[in-house]
Amino acid sequence: MIKIALGVVAGLVTWFLVATAGNLAFRFGWPGYAGVEATMAFSPAMMLGRLALGTASSFCSGAVAAWIAKQRTGAAWALGIVLIGLFIPVHYRLWQAFPLWYHAAFLVSLLPLTLLGAWVLGRARAPAAPR
Repeated sequence: MIKIALGVVAGLVTWFLVATAGNLAFRFGWPGYAGVEATMAFSPAMMLGRLALGTASSFCSGAVAAWIAKQRTGAAWALGIVLIGLFIPVHYRLWQAFPLWYHAAFLVSLLPLTLLGAWVLGRARAPAAPR
């Protein structure tokens, strides 16, 4: 149980580190991004970029949670549920700033992408089948 809890905490930290690093890269490398960030007036391409960043964050966080928890899928499940619980209120507050497809794509993808990250890590760490 402790490994699962540590996996969830490490996964949360990972999610926010990846998202922060990506967001900084967007600010400094994407012309116009920093200028519209305060008002959330993102172009469709910027919204897709933000969704891709969320994808990377969820995937990496699931892998880290599974790694810390020693492949226990419960850590990835718990992390995905915690992420949904954290982001529903955020997206509720931002409801008018983004189209429905953006909210739906982000929120619906949190759990599956977290689980996918854990699964890929498990596949990569699994011993090779004998020939």
